[in-house]
Amino acid sequence: MAGEAGIHFDDASAPPGMRIYAVGDIHGRFDLLSEMHRQIMEEIGRDRPGDWRLIFLGDYVDRGPDTRRVLDLLSHATQADPRVIAIAGNHDLGMLDFLSQPRADSLFANNGGEATARSYGVALRFYPEEALLQGWDELRRSIPEEHLTFLRGLRPSVCFGDLFFCHAGIRPGVPLEEQENTDLIWIRERFLHHAGLHPKLIVHGHTPHDRPEILPNRVNLDTGAFHTGRLTAMMFEGRTKRLLEAAL
Repeated sequence: MAGEAGIHFDDASAPPGMRIYAVGDIHGRFDLLSEMHRQIMEEIGRDRPGDWRLIFLGDYVDRGPDTRRVLDLLSHATQADPRVIAIAGNHDLGMLDFLSQPRADSLFANNGGEATARSYGVALRFYPEEALLQGWDELRRSIPEEHLTFLRGLRPSVCFGDLFFCHAGIRPGVPLEEQENTDLIWIRERFLHHAGLHPKLIVHGHTPHDRPEILPNRVNLDTGAFHTGRLTAMMFEGRTKRLLEAAL
């Protein structure tokens, strides 16, 4: 069902000769990330596809206990091989925003940023202001430059074949090349409640569910890893799609 009517999950295909893995929201769960990364790289090494991509769908930081090691792994992996791609999540940009301007009412402060700080050895408090500024300065000095370079270089989206990858979703009816970064990183209801097909199959995270959502027009791979203990991915090769899970 490609064409003007859009593309259906069943018909969506990766480019010929390319295998793609997409991984849902990680949120500081290095234990799950390292297991998923091992599984995927083991499959690639075993099957030796002609070409491949490994795409992380954003939200690497906050909430879970080990953001620092998550960013270690991902910054090294993306530097080592351009086929490993990291997409920007709202929490990742929220961390950069906080490092630029410390605010007690920020996304970072109110959605698990203290866990991120602890992973860098910083006991961050958001009140009173004096404590906030002291912890903020300590955190800035504790984060390796390669982590900041990684976060600043995150892409808003990527597209391969019939598959469009972003963190949150798209604004229905707007051409993919004209999507606003704010929507790609933040959108929820208008995208999630849209039943029609899109020009590409949208593969995303951002909105956690107990299990992956596989719908005619989109795939949601955010299974709330930081609290469920399950990190989900999907493999795309031709029209074949297969779920993978790391669970602890």
